[in-house]
Amino acid sequence: MSVRDWLRGMLGAGPASVRASAGDGGVALDINDPNFAAHLRGGAETQSGVVMTPDAALRVSAAFRCIDLIASAVGRLPLQLVRVLSDGTRTIEADHPLYWVLMHEPNGWQTPFDFKAMMQARALLHENAFALAVWSMGRVIRFLPLDPHRVRVEQLPDYSVLYHYSRPSGGVAVFTPQEILHLRGPSVDGLNGLSRTRYAREALGLALKAEQAAANLFKNGQITPGTLEFPQQLSPEAYQRLQESMQSRRAGGENAGRHMILEEGGKMGNTSASAVDNQHLEMRQYQVEEVARAFGVPRPLLMVDETSWGSGIEQLATMFVRFGLAPWFTVWEEAIARCALTRDERRAGYCVDFDEQELLRGSMKDQADFLSKALGAGGRGGWLTKNEARRATGFSPKPGGDDLPKDAPAGAVPAMPTPEKDPSDEPAQAA
Repeated sequence: MSVRDWLRGMLGAGPASVRASAGDGGVALDINDPNFAAHLRGGAETQSGVVMTPDAALRVSAAFRCIDLIASAVGRLPLQLVRVLSDGTRTIEADHPLYWVLMHEPNGWQTPFDFKAMMQARALLHENAFALAVWSMGRVIRFLPLDPHRVRVEQLPDYSVLYHYSRPSGGVAVFTPQEILHLRGPSVDGLNGLSRTRYAREALGLALKAEQAAANLFKNGQITPGTLEFPQQLSPEAYQRLQESMQSRRAGGENAGRHMILEEGGKMGNTSASAVDNQHLEMRQYQVEEVARAFGVPRPLLMVDETSWGSGIEQLATMFVRFGLAPWFTVWEEAIARCALTRDERRAGYCVDFDEQELLRGSMKDQADFLSKALGAGGRGGWLTKNEARRATGFSPKPGGDDLPKDAPAGAVPAMPTPEKDPSDEPAQAA
């Protein structure tokens, strides 16, 4: 019994009356519609014939690189709980239970990197990413990831929102927004994000088809089939021998370029690849740009080799952090603050903050120039203390290093400030 027959029997309806909501603007699909099976698989068929699902999108190398790049960048950065006082002072609240969850143990089986990278990948591949916030004694002590396919977001007539989670063991649990960490990108209804694998499915499907076409070229052992011309009609026996010969001598990349043995006056026709025949290679390169545009990743970060690595790449990397990753940082920070901090804590200045400085650091020369000015180079008072500069470069603070540098007296020769030396900073001498 097919799935369609089973559905008809379960619903007691005829072929034309069984319908399902597809996700493209609420379009209804008949059970006989070819897209109905694609909808059950969580995807939609493209014009290129590919049923684009999140799993199919990962088979596109450019999309895999985009998702891996964004998810890994989010996963590696520390996500801290800080408090901003009325005078602008920022303190790290390491004694708060939420700090331990964000920095060390989001749940009982994942590291912070695993949790953040997985949630970010789900937000990119699907419409949303969900995690259950486990509360105890008025504090969040765990984040438990939830399968986005099992969560349905509902807005009630009074504009309140509920999350319906279908448990794998059966039954449905209903949660409030204070119990669900909900990550979503751009949204048109305010409840669900826009799935890149859905709205960019044509670009992803075309990229996958172009890759399959290139693979078939090597599978068949030739760029273009060409033509075989015979003065007379072949007998069935000769045709069968010709087919077997082509399959044994031409199929497979290891047989590419081998000569064919023709009989009964056969001649090879057009076997050279024209420029039109090879345009699929240009199309594959262009699809990388289409996929990069959908995910907001600069092309050079996708290992495209037509751009030389230099200062321009560094600027592109900075642009990627500011315009590609920074929106996701805000999504994370505000989503966690909404569900994991009480209103009184938010009023008291508690907030969640990504430390993206690791991604924005320049070369060692750039860092040295910045720190020298920050420490008062040129005779002007700097805005960093020696200990703050030491922490920024990975060194421990030293006694007496918490005072800001002062302006040099008038007429004095400015001196380059140097950090205090300590024997522990020196490399070990050979005995």
